[in-house]
Amino acid sequence: MNSLEDLLEEGRETIDAMVEDGLDPAEIYDIEHHVVSPNFDKLEKAAVDLVKAGFQVDDAEEFENEDGKVWYYFAAVIESELSHAKLEEQTKAVYEITSKAGVEYDGWGTYLGEDEELDEDE
Repeated sequence: MNSLEDLLEEGRETIDAMVEDGLDPAEIYDIEHHVVSPNFDKLEKAAVDLVKAGFQVDDAEEFENEDGKVWYYFAAVIESELSHAKLEEQTKAVYEITSKAGVEYDGWGTYLGEDEELDEDE
């Protein structure tokens, strides 16, 4: 499970890299916060709470992890500038909701073009 401090640091580094690459930090981007769990019911609880917090939640999809176990995931999407303060606030909110629901918050990413995605994990 990712710690809040690790997620915040990765987010700061991602924003800095995006701005260094020439992206306008004042532009509005669709920020996708990634949520995963092997327990669909817990994931659903997190989704409801994230919608209440103002996020748009995609339909959950399933995948198999490296051990062949079924997990579920969705993206909680919100429009945002590339602001350290705004993304840290979002990260903290998503982290709190996912921790309370007992699911994992795997960080955030955004689409930069039709086929290009920048993920904080890259």
